[in-house]
Amino acid sequence: MATIKDIAKQAGVSIATVSRILNYDQTLSVTEETRKRIFETAESLNYSKFKNRPHKKKSHGKIAIVLWVTEQEELNDLYYLSIRMGVENKLQAESYETVHLFPNENVTEKNDIDGIIAIGKFSESEIKKLTTISKSIVFLDFDTFAFGYDCVVTDFEQAVKQVVDHFLDKGIHSIGMLAGKESTYDQNLVLKDPRYDFFVKKIKVKLNQDSEYIFTGSFSPDSGYQLMMEAIEKLGDQLPRAFFVASDAMAIGAIRALHEHNIQVPERVSLIGFNDISIAKYFYPPLSTVKVYTEVMGELGVDLLVKQIKNPLEVPQRITLGTKLINRKSSL
Repeated sequence: MATIKDIAKQAGVSIATVSRILNYDQTLSVTEETRKRIFETAESLNYSKFKNRPHKKKSHGKIAIVLWVTEQEELNDLYYLSIRMGVENKLQAESYETVHLFPNENVTEKNDIDGIIAIGKFSESEIKKLTTISKSIVFLDFDTFAFGYDCVVTDFEQAVKQVVDHFLDKGIHSIGMLAGKESTYDQNLVLKDPRYDFFVKKIKVKLNQDSEYIFTGSFSPDSGYQLMMEAIEKLGDQLPRAFFVASDAMAIGAIRALHEHNIQVPERVSLIGFNDISIAKYFYPPLSTVKVYTEVMGELGVDLLVKQIKNPLEVPQRITLGTKLINRKSSL
């Protein structure tokens, strides 16, 4: 496992700087270029499968990796950065050239693309634009099966069950949630966090608990911080003994809020995040989280796309990946 020292050495910065950036220290003044280099280094050190594999010189074609978040947003929640790097490593190993398309770029200008890996959520009009540059498209982290497009997604229901059952096994009977909400870049599609519905159903059955301990915001450290502050102020002594947080980025902000109020983690509040981004293990306390296999998601997405390009099928495919609960020190 890579250490902070390894990241610092490869990124060309001090160990202290790496530590503060990985903990989203708001008081540290660094350039966006440095911040980006450290986060990407942390991610790249996690990917070892293709590092020593010799690459063929002849290109098999050009693939567009389409992101639904900006570069800045990608750094605020490293989940999508992790998926992108998994895709890039697999495409490089398969000898494909890549081009990146961020939300503010004009996709209609691309006319030499053999296929598209679309990472994130897209509205119907955005999908229509993508089809103008290639009919071969695979979506990652967005269920487009019903719309006739191949996709790779996560089993959110099983993930929520893992978390709630873990808390119950520890004798915890008041469980809150910090949920997220999203909308596509063009604002034409508002997306509800699927974990929210599964969580509500689960706690109703197991605890006869309603949604009074659920707070909703965006998937960022700042939002996690604000939501936990809201929960602390609103609930006081009735603050739940545990929280399931819909992303590691939000969980990092939530723990910061708990620290500021001298609320011990995990002694008073146990907390489990979601995604297992590369920096989760470097936070204090190391973050318990649900591992989403982003590297596998990227690899399978590339496999689906290559099959589409070589032998197009009219029947769409959906691959659903399981998850794994990783217990670290932020939860009992």
